[in-house]
Amino acid sequence: MRIRPIAYDFAVCKVQDYSGVNLESPFCFIGKTDEERSLVCFAQDVPANVTHREDGWRAFGIEGELDFSLIGILARICGILAEREIGVFAVSTFNTDYILVKAEHFDSALSALAEAGYQITHQES
Repeated sequence: MRIRPIAYDFAVCKVQDYSGVNLESPFCFIGKTDEERSLVCFAQDVPANVTHREDGWRAFGIEGELDFSLIGILARICGILAEREIGVFAVSTFNTDYILVKAEHFDSALSALAEAGYQITHQES
C-alpha cells in the first residue's frame, strides 16, 4: 500500500459556523454534530471565527480509492503508529483515509510505516 505525504501544515479547529471556510482549498474537512462544528484545514486557511484551534499537524493519505469492503486498513496503520507512541487524528473521505500526526512525529511516522512495508511516495504540494 502506498502512503502519500502532504507538504502542508494543518490545523484542527472548532468553528462558530462555516461561513469563513475556504472550500476551494485542496484540503478542507468539515464535520458537524449536535454539539460542534469541526474543521481540518491548512494552517494558513484557518478562518477568523474559530473558537478552538490546535496547530502543528502534518498529514498523509492512503493512495488510491479504497473499496468499502476492505477491512482493517486504518486500524493497521494506527496500530503501527501506536506502537511508536504516535497519536493520530484520522479523517476519511468517500475514496480514502487521511491520517494527521503532530509535526514533530511526522518523519518518525513515515519511517515506521516504511519499515512495516508501506511505500512512501513523494510529498504533494
